[in-house]
Amino acid sequence: MSLTLDQLNAAAPGDAVALLDGTYEHSPWIAERALAARPFRSLAHLKHALVQAVAAASTDEKLGLIRAHPELAGKAMVSKTLTAESTHEQGKAGLTDCTPEEFAKIQQLNADYNAKFGFPFILAVRGPRGTGLSKREIIDTFERRLHHHPDFELGEALRNIHRIAEIRLNDKFGADVSLGNDVWDWHEALSAHTDPGYAEKGQLTVTYLTDAHRACAAQISGLMRDCGFDSVHIDAVGNVVGRYEGATPGAKALLTGSHYDTVRNGGKYDGRLGIFVAVACVRELKRQGRRLPFAFEVVGFAEEEGQRYKATFLGSGALIGHFDPRWLDQKDADGITMREAMRHAGLKEEDIPKIQRDPARYLGFVEVHIEQGPVLTELDIPLGIVTSINGGVRYVGEMIGMASHAGTTPMGRRRDAAAAVAELILFAEQRAAKDGDSVATVGMLEVPSGSINVVPGRCKFSLDIRAPNDPQRDAVVRDVLAALQEIADRRGVRFVIEEAMRAAAAPSAPAWQQRWEKAVESLGVPLFRMPSGAGHDAMKLHEVMPQAMLFVRGINSGISHNPLESSTNDDIQLAVQAFQHLLDSLAAEQAH
Repeated sequence: MSLTLDQLNAAAPGDAVALLDGTYEHSPWIAERALAARPFRSLAHLKHALVQAVAAASTDEKLGLIRAHPELAGKAMVSKTLTAESTHEQGKAGLTDCTPEEFAKIQQLNADYNAKFGFPFILAVRGPRGTGLSKREIIDTFERRLHHHPDFELGEALRNIHRIAEIRLNDKFGADVSLGNDVWDWHEALSAHTDPGYAEKGQLTVTYLTDAHRACAAQISGLMRDCGFDSVHIDAVGNVVGRYEGATPGAKALLTGSHYDTVRNGGKYDGRLGIFVAVACVRELKRQGRRLPFAFEVVGFAEEEGQRYKATFLGSGALIGHFDPRWLDQKDADGITMREAMRHAGLKEEDIPKIQRDPARYLGFVEVHIEQGPVLTELDIPLGIVTSINGGVRYVGEMIGMASHAGTTPMGRRRDAAAAVAELILFAEQRAAKDGDSVATVGMLEVPSGSINVVPGRCKFSLDIRAPNDPQRDAVVRDVLAALQEIADRRGVRFVIEEAMRAAAAPSAPAWQQRWEKAVESLGVPLFRMPSGAGHDAMKLHEVMPQAMLFVRGINSGISHNPLESSTNDDIQLAVQAFQHLLDSLAAEQAH
């Protein structure tokens, strides 16, 4: 029989601790402290209370918790003194069945890791899906994490301990994460399609209108049909559009979705999570035989990343009438124009204006997206409420000084272009940090024809500045550009700079943000509000209708645009449940 929250909430303190025995390895103090948060409203609430108990513990207690865990394929496994939970987990990952070479490799990694960090390497070997990582994945992760900073690795060890505890709690309580599992599996299945040149390297790259891109569109279309959408089609720019009609013909629609293209050598969840979470919601509505008072339209946007052609947000832009016909003449790296690519895909450019949406026919736009950053994972919170998508400005510039001999030019007489840009980088970093949630980045830096023995006479650079609202962004821009001028004047150099991109901030519509907040609260998950530093399709829809976003925590420090990008079945399950709650609440509002 599975344990229930009612049993745990009603149990005497000692009995309650006993019911949670084995959740955290040899550390009953965590359960003892977490019980102060009773009554638990949900399993997610219990998990967070346990996480908070660890977060509030002393460093010595945290280290004690980490050291209470056995090494992977270590002495405890060999001597068969692992706990039942650890035996099950290491067995599921195949660690009890290592070859002599694998065993020797893991033993060496254990020794190196302990020598560097002073505690054992901790990894939730049942993985993000709960079914077990392969030995290759385990060894690769081991090798990667050996290079981390000790402070970071302490946090990563604790995060993996919490994931281990989460899976053990799921087992104890018989938790149903089938929605999360299905959505996770859909991502894996879609990632089979990748552009030529990348499949051979095991990398995921899907750029606009390639064969892999069209295969993704076909697979998403098929899934939508299988899940019960009333209509599914691929529109004139390659967007996959599925509609689940409302109870009343002609009812307004709620619009949702995200993109299915990727960056080069990217991850499986960026964009695609927002498509599949919504598809899961439609499948459950169909299974229940339910119709909402509004139609539900889910769009897999064909292009957001601007990888093959420099036409970012092409998919969502076309929906609001922002398709620039001049884009059709852009060429990819092979000289193929967008017009040619569209014709090859069977798309008709004359149909593009017809896909523009009438905002009066829509209630608004919501988007679920993986966070693409470390904030939620470092706070151990599964979902985040987006308050605004940051506005940004990008510049490309060049500092021009005087190239001269590195040995004969005294320090006080140099006109060093690279040193001037270096000073600018540090100023931009410090100025953005003053705001807390502004960011400034110099991502491209080049000394053309630089030599080891020449003072740089030229230095090319980029500048990317973002903030949650336009006045805050513009204040950072003013200060950084003023500093650029001051640095150049003081150092006797000059510069040229050109604005390459400007995007307005997209604050969430208050009513829609509150709907996400209520949905998250209903799950017993703490509310955390945050700006989005990355751009999203919601920015385009924001121009014509109210929008709000929900972030889902990523693992591996929340990394994105990277093969390590991922999320857990549990966090995805919560995202689907939050979306279902939003739909139910909106239906109740519409009924009155």
